Amino acid sequence: MVAVAYIDPGNYATDVAAGASYRFRLLFIVLLSNIFAIFLQSLAIKLGTVSGLNLAEACRAFLPRWINYALYFMAEATIIATDIAEVIGTAIALNLLVPQIPLVAGCALSILEVMAILFFYNPNGTMRGLRVFEFSVMILVLAVVVCFCVQLSLIQDTSVDEVFKGYLPSAVLIEQRALYQACGILGATVMPHSLYLGSGIVQARLFDFDSKSGLLPPLPHLQSAASSTNDGSHSSNKTYMPSLAAIRHSLKYSVAELVISLFTFALFVNSAILIVAGASLFGTPRAEEADLFGIHALLSSSIGPVAGTVFALALLFSGMSAGIVCTIAGQMVSEGALNWTMKPWLRRLITRSISILPSIVIAAAVGREGLDAALNGSQVALSVVLPFVTAPLIYFTSVNKYMTVRPGMARYVVHGGWGDDEETGPRDLDAGSEASSTRGLLGRVQSWLRVNDSAGRMDIRMANSWWVAGLGIFVWVIITVMDVANLVLLAKGT
Repeated sequence: MVAVAYIDPGNYATDVAAGASYRFRLLFIVLLSNIFAIFLQSLAIKLGTVSGLNLAEACRAFLPRWINYALYFMAEATIIATDIAEVIGTAIALNLLVPQIPLVAGCALSILEVMAILFFYNPNGTMRGLRVFEFSVMILVLAVVVCFCVQLSLIQDTSVDEVFKGYLPSAVLIEQRALYQACGILGATVMPHSLYLGSGIVQARLFDFDSKSGLLPPLPHLQSAASSTNDGSHSSNKTYMPSLAAIRHSLKYSVAELVISLFTFALFVNSAILIVAGASLFGTPRAEEADLFGIHALLSSSIGPVAGTVFALALLFSGMSAGIVCTIAGQMVSEGALNWTMKPWLRRLITRSISILPSIVIAAAVGREGLDAALNGSQVALSVVLPFVTAPLIYFTSVNKYMTVRPGMARYVVHGGWGDDEETGPRDLDAGSEASSTRGLLGRVQSWLRVNDSAGRMDIRMANSWWVAGLGIFVWVIITVMDVANLVLLAKGT
């Protein structure tokens, strides 16, 4: 599901513009962005696996309240911006495939994705149920891949050597236009909401491992915790903390799945978009300024009508799959940062409606030109917010205080209104007395981090090594410098 976030409709606009402007020479930025994404997503998986918290919950637990609120508003803004791109992409694709469907109606029809979530996504269910939902999303992703395989097969008079040379650094990257488009590719590829998603969806695998391995304590009527794993009623105050064995197992397989999915699906799709645009649109008059409607028309005229239809289908499947995942990430952010207590279906409906309403207004007021401007603006917003979202992620995973694991079996943290205590089969009185002096989420996490188990074994520290922490800072600096340069170029109007 994380890979879906990297093939959303926003990528179409940035990758097509890069291919039309510089042919294949910005494929290096696509590859670099994908490597950055794998590194940051691996940190997100580590945070969710080791701490038992997703990124939004960790910000609420470990950061001052004002910083948490500021990060929440930024995260909510990125989710809205991302969801706007999904809504716009879905509406445009429907209009291209069925011209009788107006853009306003296409925006409104995207609410059906939320209904799919309501009926088929059950985070409280078993790992098998989650896999069924992931398989459904994977079908949409495979449909996008098939569409671009067809697109690539239609390209003529393009050498493979020329394409692969595009993955090497090029001197064009120092040009202002290339730098602006590189920032757009980075913002469209490394999606902030995917970091929240990646840190949250690992919970099901942890609980499934402990359950099958007999590492759960014999406590009845307990639920696993994650943002989006409760039913909104909070009837159970027991939060699941995974065993060390589950953490090590989940880290190994989750990171392996991540690398495979991003290097196969996400990198292929983003590269294919740029390659198709570079092979068919480079040197074509007005191709650099074309919107998604214009790109569809240019592909239909330069390659054939089939190419235009396949492009519209790929855009539709991307918008549908990415919209579903974005809505789930929005639920995780609101639950984790603010501890919302309303029902999940209502949270999902609100998250989606916030994105649909602006898109409907823009489509009705200014038409396709306004939708294209909103699509491009959403990608700029994502790149601007990215440094603020990645900074706490790199910090949390690099500090032993937050990346400490207790050996032995899984356990449940029992938390009440203002205090917390912990049960690990027999009650651990020291853990309970220490946690009772600390409020809320932070109290129950601190009790889990600080106390050794009954056998006297010391906690296991799993923070980033010095070189991983240094690499994280290096990646953050590169992203920040590119964003600052992007904002300067925008201010100059270049």
